[in-house]
Amino acid sequence: MGRTHLPLFLLLGNLMPPHRPPHPNTTTHLPNTTTPHPNTTTPHPNTTTPHPNTTTPHPNTTTPHPNTTTPHPNTTTPHPNTTTPHPNTTTPLPKTTTPHPNTTTPAPQPTPKTNLTAGNYTLKSGNDVCALANMALEVRVEYGTKNKSEGAYIVQPGKTSVSGTCDKLSVKFTLTFKEGSIDFRFQKNVSEKLVYVSSVAVELTYPFDHADPKTKYAASNNSVKLFPAAIGHSYSCRNQSVYLGKGIHLDMTQVRMQALNITNTNFGLPDPCPADQPDYRVAIAVGIVLLILIIIVIVAYLIGRRRRIDGYQSL
Repeated sequence: MGRTHLPLFLLLGNLMPPHRPPHPNTTTHLPNTTTPHPNTTTPHPNTTTPHPNTTTPHPNTTTPHPNTTTPHPNTTTPHPNTTTPHPNTTTPLPKTTTPHPNTTTPAPQPTPKTNLTAGNYTLKSGNDVCALANMALEVRVEYGTKNKSEGAYIVQPGKTSVSGTCDKLSVKFTLTFKEGSIDFRFQKNVSEKLVYVSSVAVELTYPFDHADPKTKYAASNNSVKLFPAAIGHSYSCRNQSVYLGKGIHLDMTQVRMQALNITNTNFGLPDPCPADQPDYRVAIAVGIVLLILIIIVIVAYLIGRRRRIDGYQSL
């Protein structure tokens, strides 16, 4: 027919695609692309350096999981460090409270106790003297509810004034000082021919130790019969104490006082208190004992003498 016929296998060979290299040659490039991944993870811990030595990519993907868990304990370690400064912030608290006791120091302090000093006190009604007193005074106060304490206030004569009223049968005699006052009421009993104190009252505001300096101590006794003396006489006593109630005592020393029937501004004859009066009971008891001993000696002598006489007569 005039055409050249090529073999069938040649025609099929031309239709087939050209031959390509095998797949193993392309896989060699894969590890090169995965190599930088471990390098990015290396900054977190220093222990990840051995991972590039592995050839398979699969373990490389799993290895970073333990690496991500390792920093967790590292993040928890600073927590105790944050709590440590808390005790440091609390330490200065006691230092801030220390100045509080210093604020209480300026509280008023009681004046030091002085010696008892007798003062002369005179009350006049016009030109006439209706009351005289010479004495040293001290006010003792028991205070405190739980812990009982006792304080003493001494009346200073130089800082004390006299006031009062007088009539024929009674005298109000008041001693006033900065911290308080002491009031005496004299009564004249014509039938008994006596003048005595029927009422005593004390008021005192004084800063005793461990007590409120503004506390007012007051007590009175209106049913007494103190310091009696005959009309025209004076009452005298070396030491005497009067309890007024509410823990208040009035201590008096070197006492001499008189109200009404005063002549020439002088005290009348002294009528001593029972404590100053001489006690003859001891002397009487001693005398009786001596008398009994003398009688016993005389009786014993007479009995012995009589026995001797009887012995001579028998011979």
